[in-house]
Amino acid sequence: MSSEIKTIDLQKKLYSIKANNPFEDFSYLLAMEQSDSASEKSGWIPDHLGEIKNKKLISFLPLYKKFNSYGEFIFDHQWANALTRAGRNYYPKLLTAIPFTPCEGDRILGKDNQSKFNLIDAGIKKMEAEEIESWHILFPNESGKSVLRERNFVERYNYRFTWENENFIDFDNFLSIFTSRQRATIRKERKSISKLGIEFKCKKHNEITNEDWDLFYVFYQKTYFERAQNPYLNKEFFQLINTANQQVKPVIFFAEIAGEPIGASLCFEGANTLYGRHWGATTKIKNLHFECCYYQGIEYCIKNNLKFFDPGVQGEHKIRRGFKPHLSSSFHYFLRDDFGQAVSDFCKSERSQIEKYIEACKSYTPFNNDYRIK
Repeated sequence: MSSEIKTIDLQKKLYSIKANNPFEDFSYLLAMEQSDSASEKSGWIPDHLGEIKNKKLISFLPLYKKFNSYGEFIFDHQWANALTRAGRNYYPKLLTAIPFTPCEGDRILGKDNQSKFNLIDAGIKKMEAEEIESWHILFPNESGKSVLRERNFVERYNYRFTWENENFIDFDNFLSIFTSRQRATIRKERKSISKLGIEFKCKKHNEITNEDWDLFYVFYQKTYFERAQNPYLNKEFFQLINTANQQVKPVIFFAEIAGEPIGASLCFEGANTLYGRHWGATTKIKNLHFECCYYQGIEYCIKNNLKFFDPGVQGEHKIRRGFKPHLSSSFHYFLRDDFGQAVSDFCKSERSQIEKYIEACKSYTPFNNDYRIK
């Protein structure tokens, strides 16, 4: 029986497919939609594609139609303004990404490259049929990048900082890779937290309750209110995540003083990577962010033999705390060659600047000679 590519409605819960990270699990994407955190109401119109064979989903392409660039972490406002000035419509655009989640993943899920190529071709046909000018695929991993390069997408380079577990025995063993001065700095930061009587309680996916999510949301939304913004995610999203804890494996680090929670950070555990996502605190305390969002995650990775810790995009302050810079990419396809060529030229120029920035970051890393980034 031949296969067919069709629109996939996650709300009907007819299909599932194995994902390599928590964010591409259907339960995570479905929680986004059911909570209206990422739905038509919030500007993310689901238009997912999948290949069906023998009534089974064999490949899947998360796809959204968007009329803005809100919550993407890749900034294309200059492109939108340029196309508008040319008298054409940049929006709506197609977007393949995990809403509000700048973590790398497959992005196009399939058993082999041919099934992924089929989905890419279907996406391009959708662009042509609906006269949509552009399609953007954000934060693919190395496997995803190779597929997209074969289909001649424009590659735009960016950077991120990740921590790698070099078979460390404990946190002190990790500190041994630093220069003596930076070791002392990190110990001083951690001591400033412990001297205030702040302790941390780690709640893994099988231990997290609805009450924990309610408490975490208090901290989470405060981070946004301080910036005069509304949170990307609503409370219902986290409540829905609680019903899928075993699939997406959240980890919450609560900071407490005398048993009273004052802040928390939220991570998700993948096969070999811990992903840092959100955090907040009711009290501003120096170094609490570093401890809650970085050092607790590093200790968790060492204890649980996780190879990588991805705390999110940007942030040069991560370098001094053991996170290494490396290239990241997004991929872009344009319906018409004139605009596609202009963006391609821009990305080539931007790439040289990004590469120079990463080299500058490497010289700033406070590691011993044996651990210097090559």
